[in-house]
Amino acid sequence: MSKTDYDAIIVPGGGVGADGQLPEWTRRRLDQALACEGRYYVMLSAGTYHKPLPRDAQGFPVFESVVAGQYLQARGVPEEQILFETASYDTIGNAYFAKVIHTDPLGLKRLKVITSDFHMPRTQAIFEFIFGKRFSDREYSLCFDSVSDEGLDQAVIAERRLREVRSLQQFQARSAQVENLAQLHRWLFVEHNAYRLAGQREMLDPAVLASY
Repeated sequence: MSKTDYDAIIVPGGGVGADGQLPEWTRRRLDQALACEGRYYVMLSAGTYHKPLPRDAQGFPVFESVVAGQYLQARGVPEEQILFETASYDTIGNAYFAKVIHTDPLGLKRLKVITSDFHMPRTQAIFEFIFGKRFSDREYSLCFDSVSDEGLDQAVIAERRLREVRSLQQFQARSAQVENLAQLHRWLFVEHNAYRLAGQREMLDPAVLASY
């Protein structure tokens, strides 16, 4: 595949462990990204708002997108091709901040999004929504590539799949009411718990929390 086929290979967040290491499902996403060629590799997510960020030996927060970028760099991707953001804490934030921080300023339109099988239906719905025509006159070309959940803890993945179905339904219901960029901004920063000032953290079952 030619480097001109994609302006950016985008990898949504998959969580980072208390030890600062990426889980297997995120490493699979990154390995698939390494098999593709693009002008840039865009790593997404500070972490998850469901649990605290891990800290390094000096006490600084460990951001998932930085660890993901380091994973790619260690495997030969030049630093100047690796972009990351540390503003998002969930999938809708992944898409929103990827767009406003990286793809729009750089004019990146041909985008490939890579995530896990269990995460793909909601991810595709969100990225198609955020990069849709209601928010921009730009013509984006989006394609999606999922990596297998085979061999992972199936109890954890099963719980996460159930949550993904519910979350997708909630997203579809709410997003249908959003008609312009101002309404999207209000949804994120006034209503959404991950980004509003008075956001309430959701208590998750440990089996589900293990997948973040």
